[in-house]
Amino acid sequence: MSDEGIPEYASKRILILGVGNVLFGDDGFGPAGADYILSNCRIPDDVYVMDVGIGAGDILFNIALSPKKPRKIIILDAVKMGKKPGTVFQLSIDNLPSSKLTDFSTHFFPATTVLKDLRDQMGIEMVIVACQAKRITKAVTQGLSDEVKKALPKAACMALELAKEVKGKTD
Repeated sequence: MSDEGIPEYASKRILILGVGNVLFGDDGFGPAGADYILSNCRIPDDVYVMDVGIGAGDILFNIALSPKKPRKIIILDAVKMGKKPGTVFQLSIDNLPSSKLTDFSTHFFPATTVLKDLRDQMGIEMVIVACQAKRITKAVTQGLSDEVKKALPKAACMALELAKEVKGKTD
């Protein structure tokens, strides 16, 4: 926390959140992506990267209530959309697959509503860097598939490139 009581992540221009459950196979892509960026990439001073696992709700509510807010939130997450496993692509919160809308209730309380409110009511740009999962299990299965693991560098580069681009006013 800063002296003003504002979390550091809320005062950065860009926030990158790694979202997912590492206990369910490729669903751990988001946390692994955040960890990859933190361990292997040069992070600009105005960017904050966090592995939030399945606890993004608290972070998003803190941002909603904070007098300072990031201008853009980039979410790293695994999805199942019928693409080749390991495919990394940009996704809008408006285009989440229906299976992810209910899945997001474990990641983001209450589902995509908070994300859309942050975007629509508070002007925060939202982008999802998605990776096509090979396997998201219902039983505890730690570890990413090889295809998804190989996608981490591409996802990191995409997230950091997106961090350079912010719609609206310039700094």
